[in-house]
Amino acid sequence: MPTIPYLRLGVNIDHVATIRNARGGVHPDPVRAAMLAVAAGADGITAHLREDRRHIRDEDIVRLKAEISKPLNFEMAATDDMIAIAVRTRPHAACLVPERRAERTTEGGLDVAGQKAQIDAATAALKAAGIRVSLFIAADPRQIEAAKAVGAPVIEIHTGAWCEALAHDRAAAAREWTRIVEGARLAKRLGLEVHAGHGLDFASAETIAALPEIVELNIGHFLIGEAVYVGLEAAIGTMRAAMDRGRTGAAAR
Repeated sequence: MPTIPYLRLGVNIDHVATIRNARGGVHPDPVRAAMLAVAAGADGITAHLREDRRHIRDEDIVRLKAEISKPLNFEMAATDDMIAIAVRTRPHAACLVPERRAERTTEGGLDVAGQKAQIDAATAALKAAGIRVSLFIAADPRQIEAAKAVGAPVIEIHTGAWCEALAHDRAAAAREWTRIVEGARLAKRLGLEVHAGHGLDFASAETIAALPEIVELNIGHFLIGEAVYVGLEAAIGTMRAAMDRGRTGAAAR
């Protein structure tokens, strides 16, 4: 029976900062939330510093790098400003994402194929600083092959369309699932490390955990929402259990 690698859980703490910024001040503190997440079993912490600083702020990134005991995954646009911040901060990883000021959340994957020169330069600068680079992309063969071509060692598959379709369109969800499965397999064949995230909840995380090519899930908004009801430790514990069930089931098959 083939060995399936451990599935890491990265917890995105952006929306703790969203709550803080809604009123101003320092409470709730996203760095404290990150430390609680690590204590609850998170394998890493993700934070997205947006151009408009709508949630995470520059000082949050500095404190996260200094104070958490697990790897920091810095989500960022491929701009000179963000590259300079990443190089100065030296997080464990930087995930390049598309960013539009008007969007509420990241609405799609990065167009690596259409912005190859820009992504190539950003990837090279980050790698030169010793930062692991991942690209947040759709499970599209053209984008996966472009990610390989620019030298990024990791991709994160955007699961948002699949998660949205699960609620109201089973046929669309099945099509998106097939894309994710095939995309993860292609990326693995190309030698890329495969992560996934966006819109995942307990049920969808358990399902996607069965894909052996995927070695990390990054989950934020859902966990922070659940934490309102049950607390962050309990929410992360339930998510970890769901991921483990999905992984164990895949290993048994």
